[in-house]
Amino acid sequence: MVNPVSGFHKKTKEQKIEWLAANYLAGDSQSITILKKYWNSDEALQKLHDDFIENTISNYYLPYGVAPNFLINETLYTLPMVIEESSVVAAASNAAKFWLNKGGFKTQVITTIKNGQVHFNFFGNVTDLKAYFSEIKPTLISSIDTIQKNMKKRGGGLLDIELIDATETLKGYFQLHCTFETGDAMGANFINSCLEVIASTFKNEAQSFQPFKISEAFPEVVMSILSNYVPECLVRAEVSCPVSQLSVEGLDGETFANKIVRAVAIAKATPRRAVTHNKGIMNGVDAVILATGNDFRAVEAGVHAYASKDGKYTSLTHASAENGIFKFWIELPLALGTVGGLTNLHPLVKFSFSLLQKPNAKQLMEIIAVAGLAQNFAALRSLVTVGIQKGHMKMHLMNILNGLNASEIEKNKAIDYFKNHQVSHSAVVDFIAAQRN
Repeated sequence: MVNPVSGFHKKTKEQKIEWLAANYLAGDSQSITILKKYWNSDEALQKLHDDFIENTISNYYLPYGVAPNFLINETLYTLPMVIEESSVVAAASNAAKFWLNKGGFKTQVITTIKNGQVHFNFFGNVTDLKAYFSEIKPTLISSIDTIQKNMKKRGGGLLDIELIDATETLKGYFQLHCTFETGDAMGANFINSCLEVIASTFKNEAQSFQPFKISEAFPEVVMSILSNYVPECLVRAEVSCPVSQLSVEGLDGETFANKIVRAVAIAKATPRRAVTHNKGIMNGVDAVILATGNDFRAVEAGVHAYASKDGKYTSLTHASAENGIFKFWIELPLALGTVGGLTNLHPLVKFSFSLLQKPNAKQLMEIIAVAGLAQNFAALRSLVTVGIQKGHMKMHLMNILNGLNASEIEKNKAIDYFKNHQVSHSAVVDFIAAQRN
């Protein structure tokens, strides 16, 4: 039986591993060796990684790949992608190449407004609350002057504060809905700091508001936090070309265009398909977000909420084939940063920004939206032609071979054999067994 540990975070990395080994790994020396193999030999670099989070015991590596030939607004990019799924980088590269001589990708940042809320309870006279908010609003804004001084110098800061009556959804529930512009910073820490000061000012000043004192009903702050739902921080990416240029895999352009349009319509019609459809989009989005040190969990949450904004979960991409022109586009809410956080610390994140020609936050929004659109196009192209598994399993072949501890000779023979045979786990197992026998 394992007993609770006290002061674990104060132990050295060696001591943490020793405790884990003694209590969970039965002294498994092989596991300890593996953990240490992933330590960086550069002590300063390892210390940097150790300090990113608490209780670090090793590093967890994911492949860092690149997808070239992305023509975005007439500029050629190579996209950095951090992901473990076999076919994602290949699919993105293929989509980039497909659209390279058809005008490439066109993008537009629509809005860049971010938001956060002070959530509070109030069970008194709503007229009194509205009067109080009208009176206190200038003080709430001035209360964060010190916090937003530098942000305002960079063209950002608080845009507005709005009182939201949400009592129809929850009895006694109100919000101070605050909107912000944060420039090239993702802005989470800035927004949260502002919200907490606004909340404190709102609560403290309410104690001297006479109508509240008479009724003995005061606003009660529950919490203050930014929102990762950012439908006003929106970017659009699009590709288009004459239908006649779309011939692929034995299909004429019109047939292929109609199949893509129909596939998107199906994803719009049913959440069961839409979830997988959008997951494919996020394969591309998340891979570039990770490579640039941004928060993929926040983006995932916001994007999927956006896919449900009209009351039903649906496709994030859209397609049309009208008057001889095929169009395929996406609109995504993306709150991203190119300064702050890991963007200034992680060496590979710095490399990613150099590779992307040092984009600002708006340009990064555009690049990442393109990655999602390209990934979705590649997936739909496979689905409506040869099927998703043919290409995916070809890419997955090496993972299966590595799982079977295949030798280099066995790998080369398998790669050659499966050029003309369907890849499946059982087929690869049988092939390697036959080689060894």
